[in-house]
Amino acid sequence: MDILLLILGLVCVIVGVFGSFLPVLPGPSVSWIGIVLLYFTKAVPANYWILGISLLITIVLTILDYVIPAKGTKKFGGSSYGIWGTNIGLIVGIFAPIPLGFIIGPFAGAFVGELIYDYKDHQRALKAATGSLIGFLASSFMKFVVCMMYLGLFLWIVWQNRGGLF
Repeated sequence: MDILLLILGLVCVIVGVFGSFLPVLPGPSVSWIGIVLLYFTKAVPANYWILGISLLITIVLTILDYVIPAKGTKKFGGSSYGIWGTNIGLIVGIFAPIPLGFIIGPFAGAFVGELIYDYKDHQRALKAATGSLIGFLASSFMKFVVCMMYLGLFLWIVWQNRGGLF
């Protein structure tokens, strides 16, 4: 049973790394579940500090994942139309059958939203859409870094408890 939990936990942590770039998968949350599964094995004693701090990081990052692209749009001069466009574009981009739709969607959504707000100012709309893209990339980078840290933490815990796991 322990080996099954170990493998399932490793799969979750690896899927979380990929999920840091794909909005369909909540990367840090899936990686955190992988760490939790490791603590369900008999060989790894519970460490509530690691679980609690990593859960807090996961919650904060999940909230920031929705806030950062919208803030990027606003920082680059976007209106509430651009912010709404960013969020709607992200949802559409996730489900659109186009390559990199999750990147193109927020950009296009912010651009269209800003054009609805002021159809004459294409330059401002493009600037706000660029802010949305930069916000999305920053958010994805933060999630990737945290998921890689979770992968390292997972491997470190496995290494520390290898005698009881294998």
